[in-house]
Amino acid sequence: MRELSTQLLEGVDVMSAVVDTGSFGGASEVLDMSPSGVSKAIARLESRIGIRVFERTTRSVRLTDEGRRFYEQVMPLIAALAEATGNAAGDARKVRGRLRVNVDPLFAQLVLGPKLGSFMDTHPELEIELRSKDELGDLVADGFDLAIRFGHPQPSSLVARKLFDTHVLAVASPAYLKRFGHPKDPHDLEQEHHRCIQFREPVTGRPFPWEFQHGRRKMTVRPHGMLTLNDPGTLHSTCLAGLGIGQLFELGIGDDLAAKRLINLFPDWSDHRFPLYAYYPSRHHVPAKTRALLDFVISLAHL
Repeated sequence: MRELSTQLLEGVDVMSAVVDTGSFGGASEVLDMSPSGVSKAIARLESRIGIRVFERTTRSVRLTDEGRRFYEQVMPLIAALAEATGNAAGDARKVRGRLRVNVDPLFAQLVLGPKLGSFMDTHPELEIELRSKDELGDLVADGFDLAIRFGHPQPSSLVARKLFDTHVLAVASPAYLKRFGHPKDPHDLEQEHHRCIQFREPVTGRPFPWEFQHGRRKMTVRPHGMLTLNDPGTLHSTCLAGLGIGQLFELGIGDDLAAKRLINLFPDWSDHRFPLYAYYPSRHHVPAKTRALLDFVISLAHL
């Protein structure tokens, strides 16, 4: 067995800081090192492991393919080592450190953001950074520990863990229904009499199809409308304002439905569900901070 020494880990913290901040200069500020010190530490790491870790230009720094594989393999082990050290010191239940999360904008605005206070109270030693992004992007190169996204997973080297499903509902405000009337079934939304608010899917750039389900029966309609959006907060606010009918996730509008600020138009056609997934680099040695947030997010489906 190879003897464990500090040399094996030397430079890994510098590499992690460069990934987190996106630059050598940012890493130097975080680590309180000189930029040349950061550069030399990375050069020594590359020399020791025999690969080029970063591609560097005057404008950007990104992991090479070999560097990304090394990062994905070593960082969960470093996190596990830090957690094991805490366990040995009697700190087994502590969730601490920095947690950077790429989170779906709709989930961030309507679900996670308003409920995050209790999680922060439970884990006061955890520093959380939420980035609302329309796309998953490169989780490792962008320095994220975790991503939380609505939608079915695309092929990827990341671990994709389904957290739960939420119903997709066609809703409108009482003001809209007073002006335009209550549609009898989903096919009525194709009539010019109604105004539907389309939402543009960030990956394909096309509006989401409007799907409805009643038991095993499924239906797809082409709604008529004047307005297309790509921001979930605006979709929610325009529905509340009576501008049209929108499809929203039940998880984020429970209070609006209970207070009758929004009306579920087709209760019999509300069985269509959409999944929420978590993505992270490896299923081995998942850090305690990541597990804690995943458990919290899963609990939100039952509130």
